[in-house]
Amino acid sequence: MLKDGTLRGPNLDLLRSVCARTTAPVVASGGVSSLADLRAIASLVPLGVEGAIVGTALYEGAFTLEQALAEVENA
Repeated sequence: MLKDGTLRGPNLDLLRSVCARTTAPVVASGGVSSLADLRAIASLVPLGVEGAIVGTALYEGAFTLEQALAEVENA
């Protein structure tokens, strides 16, 4: 959550680490600024990532909700 709202990219290493240490679903929170960030997070779904918070990126117009959903639809 330290990156929440910063648009500086998600902490993928931390997400991998958290997923390795829990069986609970993990939600990526913070840093998402592009569709590429969403693709990177989607690649972690098999490890336990269940979703991502993208509010600031949507608010700032980095992409639309429709674009985001289409980007991760087949992940």
